Amino acid sequence: MRLRSIYGTSTFRLSLLYAGVMGISFALLFGVIFWSTSRFMQHQIDDSVHNELNEIMSEAPGDVAATRSIVTGLARQSSGFSYLFQDARGQVLAGNIQALPPRVGVFEWDGETKSSDRRRGPLRGEGVRLADNYLFVGWSTHQLHEMEEFIANAFVLGTTAAILVALAGGAIMSGRLVRKIETVSATSREIIQGDLTQRVPVAQAGDEFDRLSLSVNAMLDRIQTLMGNLRQVTTDIAHDLRTPLTRLRQRLEIAAQSDADEQVLRQNLGNARREVDDILAMFAALLRIAEVESGARKAAFSQVDLAEILDTVVEVYRSAADEKEQRLDYSMDSRVATIGDRELLVQLFANLVENAIRHCPRGARIVVLAQRRGQEIEVCVSDNGPGIPEEMRSKVLQRFVRLEKSRTSPGYGLGLSLAAAIAHLHEAPLAICGNSPGLRVSVRLIASG
Repeated sequence: MRLRSIYGTSTFRLSLLYAGVMGISFALLFGVIFWSTSRFMQHQIDDSVHNELNEIMSEAPGDVAATRSIVTGLARQSSGFSYLFQDARGQVLAGNIQALPPRVGVFEWDGETKSSDRRRGPLRGEGVRLADNYLFVGWSTHQLHEMEEFIANAFVLGTTAAILVALAGGAIMSGRLVRKIETVSATSREIIQGDLTQRVPVAQAGDEFDRLSLSVNAMLDRIQTLMGNLRQVTTDIAHDLRTPLTRLRQRLEIAAQSDADEQVLRQNLGNARREVDDILAMFAALLRIAEVESGARKAAFSQVDLAEILDTVVEVYRSAADEKEQRLDYSMDSRVATIGDRELLVQLFANLVENAIRHCPRGARIVVLAQRRGQEIEVCVSDNGPGIPEEMRSKVLQRFVRLEKSRTSPGYGLGLSLAAAIAHLHEAPLAICGNSPGLRVSVRLIASG
């Protein structure tokens, strides 16, 4: 894998940003620690020096000889303090360092002190005037500066190591991300070339990449299913159109014969018109299904009375059931209202009732039942006809799927497809199951009110 592909990833850029933020955070932390530690040690030195100075002044208040004696004794003890007692002319009277400018108060002296202790270095102390003389007590800042240098070095090394670790981690994460994405890209390229069976590998790690892979695979499954349905629909349309178009051509050829009389010509033209109407009806049903599946009608949903819809559908198809000597029963609970499109719901239940009447034999019983079950309304259309084999119950909801393989009977296999599309638009599960004997189709709509 080329380093350029890793350095160009968003993960590595985020790692660089994180390393920069971390460096700034370390700098702020270093500043706080450095300042706090330095101030603390300076305060400790100042307190020690001040206490030592007060002790000398309290033991020999205003007495030059006594003060000189005390300072001389303390300077010999090598206690770590630096002492200086000098007169107004700058002559050293006692102590272990050379003469200093007579500054009063706390200050730090960086000049030469000519101390016997070579490690003593710069001094931090406090000076006071005693009449015409000057007394100074100090402490070496050598350890303070060593500590500051140690903190600075530790900061530089720690920050450098942390930034390098962050960059290395970013490179590792970027490499892993690039490999994952390259796997998806390779799968996508194979799919683009026409192999719809390819799927993104799932590492079973349970991370976000696995969830993305599962989502992509589910999408690919759906696309493969839709492409299969499209191929099947194309084949079915071609198959279903071939017969009416052949008959239409034959009738037009007969009508075009010069020796055909007017009555035969009119008859063939009427038959041709009916064939064209059937073809137009099939395309109208396809367009209706496409319109429903697009969800465009959902914006116009309103509260509708299911009782009124079912009354209308049953009343319209009762005469068709009577012609086949079938019994069409109807029962419903009170308060069966839902939110939806009235026209589409009429189409939904009309298709179910018409499908039952068409495929049931004479003398069959068809029942339309609407019951409220909690927050749902279940509408069932059941019959005691021949039913549908269990392995075909999910397939009949697809377009152009018909149980009759010869396709000689009227119809195009779009009724249940349109019903399923309308039910899906209303978020109403449509189920097909056996009725022992016969078939039972149920739709569960969301109750309103």
